Amino acid sequence: MTTSSRSHAVDFHAIGERLRAYRIGASLRAEDIAARLGVSRAAVYRMEKGEIVKIETLERLAHILDTSLASLLGVGAEYYTSPVAYIERMRQLETDATRIMAHFEPISFLLTSDEYAGYLEQMLHEAHPGIEPERTQALMKILGERKRAYARRRPPIISLIGLREIERFVHFGLVGRIDLPPAVRMERSLAARREVERIIDLLREHPMDMQIGIVDDSMPNATFQVFERPSASFVAFSPFRFGELPNVATGIAQITSAPEAVELYTKMVENLWERAYKGQQAAELLSSMLKVV
Repeated sequence: MTTSSRSHAVDFHAIGERLRAYRIGASLRAEDIAARLGVSRAAVYRMEKGEIVKIETLERLAHILDTSLASLLGVGAEYYTSPVAYIERMRQLETDATRIMAHFEPISFLLTSDEYAGYLEQMLHEAHPGIEPERTQALMKILGERKRAYARRRPPIISLIGLREIERFVHFGLVGRIDLPPAVRMERSLAARREVERIIDLLREHPMDMQIGIVDDSMPNATFQVFERPSASFVAFSPFRFGELPNVATGIAQITSAPEAVELYTKMVENLWERAYKGQQAAELLSSMLKVV
């Protein structure tokens, strides 16, 4: 097989996207990669935009980024130990998604209010006091970019929310750890209630591009998203949490375009959606929950 024919079989644009995600997750600048490869910074940016890259260069990049060549190529599953890299990859997949199906604990960051980001940053410092400030800032920046990109395009989204998770969310409040002063706990609980009230408003407004289902049943332990795209569909699942008692320190997220995985997760969403409370009925369910929690 010639180099030309191989290039048509490999999606270098997708490789470039994964390269950028892994680089950001490793807290490396383009010039850091360039110096280790012996190329210019512009050459690294061209790789990230989809320029054809030799296999030997990809092998070196995988080593520099502490990942495997298979993950960089997107063969099988992509693995992410960095939540920053994982969120950046999600942002990329959402860019041209025609539909998104999601379950987060307790709710998707895309559905949160503008004030939630400030609380989340405090929660991350509380949960991981030893985390480098630069790492938290990088994560918040990527989350913000992802939310703004979604607001511009507003692809149709099906968001599944577990009732038990929402109850726990309100009970604990927006906290990174439990041993906070009572006054802070009260303030954070009220902030969590405001987020749920926002979901109630969205359920009552019922925007055409946003379908929210409240599931009064067991939900998967890991958060997941299905991205339906014109070229290929992907499933992303992760142990990282951005709700109460967040976790961005330990875990391995995965992304795959394997047809079986996409099909199984899509069927699971459809089954959960069928059983979920929707619209006014879901709004009343959450309102009743807030009265007793």
